[in-house]
Amino acid sequence: MSSKSGGAKKKADGQKIVADNRRARFDYEVLETFEAGIELTGTEVKSLREGKANIAESYATIEHGELFLINSYIPEYTQGNRFNHAPRRKRKLLMHRREIDTLAAGVERKGLTIVPLRLYFNDRGRAKLALALAKGKKLHDKRETEKRRDWGREKARLMRERG
Repeated sequence: MSSKSGGAKKKADGQKIVADNRRARFDYEVLETFEAGIELTGTEVKSLREGKANIAESYATIEHGELFLINSYIPEYTQGNRFNHAPRRKRKLLMHRREIDTLAAGVERKGLTIVPLRLYFNDRGRAKLALALAKGKKLHDKRETEKRRDWGREKARLMRERG
């Protein structure tokens, strides 16, 4: 179901989802999830409210004790002027120090990755990013996930046919 402002979808708990990284759950085993705020410019917020963004190829990194979102795509605002933002700029993520330290420990000691899962507006209208501390899946793990998903679809189809 789409909202008045464009391609964003509304969730039951008041979240307006702008971008969803569906590929992340296939490529990575999600161990722990976090919520982070994003430092955005005015034209970026307006572009997000239109429901246009892509976080599929992006990742988060820690530099000098701060968390940044790299390679996320928020297109330029169509009614923006010469002060429009750069679509693929590095964006600072806002989290508590303790959470950033937890992410840093996971990346440095355990070799995990920080993957963005979802970009959305919360019930207060603030742009948030759901992050995951994740471990990369091997090829055989991906095949197993695909088998389980196919079996679930097949089972649902059989149940519908039988009654």
